[in-house]
Amino acid sequence: MVIREATGTDADAIRSIAHESLNSTYTAFLEEDTIDAAVDQWYGDSFADDLEDDRVLFLVVERDGEIVGFSQSELVGQQATTGHLLWLHIHPDHRDGGTGVRLLVRTREALLEEGASEIQCFVLADNEGGNQFYRDHGFEQAGQREVEIGDATFTENVYVESDHEEDGSWDAIDEMTVDGETIYVSYGEAARGTKSPFYTAYRSPDRQNQYAWLCGNCDSIDNAMDAMGRIECNACGNRRKATRWDASYL
Repeated sequence: MVIREATGTDADAIRSIAHESLNSTYTAFLEEDTIDAAVDQWYGDSFADDLEDDRVLFLVVERDGEIVGFSQSELVGQQATTGHLLWLHIHPDHRDGGTGVRLLVRTREALLEEGASEIQCFVLADNEGGNQFYRDHGFEQAGQREVEIGDATFTENVYVESDHEEDGSWDAIDEMTVDGETIYVSYGEAARGTKSPFYTAYRSPDRQNQYAWLCGNCDSIDNAMDAMGRIECNACGNRRKATRWDASYL
């Protein structure tokens, strides 16, 4: 799995994924014609301008060279900047294996790196699965707002990190299968790497015993840590520098 910033050549794939995702989830309360018109409006001629806007962020997920999902976010405000995660779409055929939560994690990190002081996520109130997704991954509903889609007005729920104001951490944990093993990855416990963060992985959801580090760049737990705290992924070369002096060197 590769997560990267979108380019102009991704426009057709993004439109297709948005169309398939919306049709699989929203047709209970959105007409197909409304979805078609919305996708054309959001990801049509204006898409190139959005990519050039340094306050707009599009990330895409690739599996085996195929784009299977994307997120659309923006930075709002001046001094106290807030990151708005507006849409997170995964193609219906690829909604497994933690694709959605990995994209959520990477989008959150990218917004924070761009200067966001907090993250807000938006999902239509009628989308039960989307609302549950954010609740399951460290967010809680903080309010609502009205949005217009086509000629109709809908209610959108606003989510914020449930413990962000207390200690600035993020308590999202996700079950994954890596190399045939089930692990529980804590995205709030991250170590900065040269290509992407490393995340703490446990054998059980209670997080009693750390098992490994998950490489955020290639989803591998095949890595090694030396006595000085250096981590290197044996699969892709992602590295974390030493974090402390080893006692034998003092």
